[in-house]
Amino acid sequence: MPYKFNQQGNGLSEIDSVVHYPNTTIADIIGNGFFIVDRQWKVSSWNNIAEKLLGISANDITGKNIWIQFKNAIPESFYTVYHEALLEDIPAHFSIYWEEKNSWFDLTTCRFEDLLSVSFKGCYSTENPGPSARQLKSINDMYRLITEVTSDCLWEWNFLSGQILWIDGGHKRAFGYPIENALIPQQFWESRIHPDDKSRILTSMNAFFASGMAVKWEEEYRFRKFNGEYAHVYDRGHLIYNGDNRTSLMIGATQDISARKSAEVQLHKAEADLARQLLENQKQIFAAILTAQEKDRNIIGAELHDNVNQILAATKICLSAAREDPKSMIEYVGSAINNIQNAIDETRKISHQLVAPDFEGADLASMVRDLSSDMLETAGMDVYLNTDHLNDDFLNSELKLSAYRIAQEQFTNIVKYSHAKVVNILLSTSSDQFEMSIADDGIGMVQGSIIPGIGLRNVKARVAVLNGEVTVNSSKDEGFTLEIRVPLRNSSRV
Repeated sequence: MPYKFNQQGNGLSEIDSVVHYPNTTIADIIGNGFFIVDRQWKVSSWNNIAEKLLGISANDITGKNIWIQFKNAIPESFYTVYHEALLEDIPAHFSIYWEEKNSWFDLTTCRFEDLLSVSFKGCYSTENPGPSARQLKSINDMYRLITEVTSDCLWEWNFLSGQILWIDGGHKRAFGYPIENALIPQQFWESRIHPDDKSRILTSMNAFFASGMAVKWEEEYRFRKFNGEYAHVYDRGHLIYNGDNRTSLMIGATQDISARKSAEVQLHKAEADLARQLLENQKQIFAAILTAQEKDRNIIGAELHDNVNQILAATKICLSAAREDPKSMIEYVGSAINNIQNAIDETRKISHQLVAPDFEGADLASMVRDLSSDMLETAGMDVYLNTDHLNDDFLNSELKLSAYRIAQEQFTNIVKYSHAKVVNILLSTSSDQFEMSIADDGIGMVQGSIIPGIGLRNVKARVAVLNGEVTVNSSKDEGFTLEIRVPLRNSSRV
């Protein structure tokens, strides 16, 4: 049913933002006749343009059978078209020649439930010359107002008659309906709203009228296109008031926002995927940290058990022998002292591996040089350290410690697995990036067979915390290169 609301102004007489126009509607100016019939062809609605075009008043035909009323006047082709349209659930647009009127008529039919709505327009003649200059100006003014709302599918809604004029073919271009400058029943529009949105939209419209204060109405919903698919639309309308602050019209536009909605869905999906990936990365980093902690504990345990503990056990034996054999005390005590010194050296070695170095009194280049000397050169390798483009002032303590630990991790791998003779180390900074490269000439690995072990996972975890990236290049018998790059903008310069 058409929406009903107070014709005494809806309490809007004090609102300055309302738009005032003459009582003439766009539908009246364009000149479309409109009527509704049921399955028994009984007329239930007949507008004033239909009265002018067909020469019969609404009072004379309402409630009567249209074919009986126009017996021997309306061509049989009209009946055929109307009968077929009553069986279809889709709008149809066609042109038919009416010999009695000596004129062609453009017709649009829409079926809803058991009713058939017909919107039609005949060619202009001397009796019906078309819009005047004043009327055309009124149309232009209304078009201008609607264009300010949006430029897609324009419409004019007459609440008293429950008719909506689809203007200028917008609904044909956007949604495929063969309708242009034609009246459709309000019920037809309602029937095209997605079932899941219909209650919300109609409730919104009723609340809009009931408020008595609103001038603009806008909603998003899904609208069924001519091909049966649904489009996401943004609908917006503006009430039109006459000089007495009364209204029965709203003009507006429907915009197809399906592309935007699709983009929003893709964006939300991408954001969800990114959130899941970040969570997964955080889990991997946490797992790598726990693994590194377990690794450090294992190193301490192994060194204490297999090395320091054995030295201390040997020391105990020497001291026990000295107590039992005073004559050999000097010899046994001397061995015990040597063992204790070895234990001290091994303990210091473990401490150096586990305790964070002090960067207050030394730069990164010096610390890496000392580390490579202790680990790589001691193992018989030649080490070449390039720091020509390193500015230590660009590096904060966190980045220095991470670089040191990564070098320590990689040096351990080189000593254990590479069989290398030469190791090249590069430390450099640019205006926005720190880079470290560690390359050996060892046995390498077959490309594609690199398995991220505990050490590499630890490296990646450390670099990920700094928002950097890790690159590994290796081929069989071609050595192994580890490169890290860390953006300096994410590290506070000290």
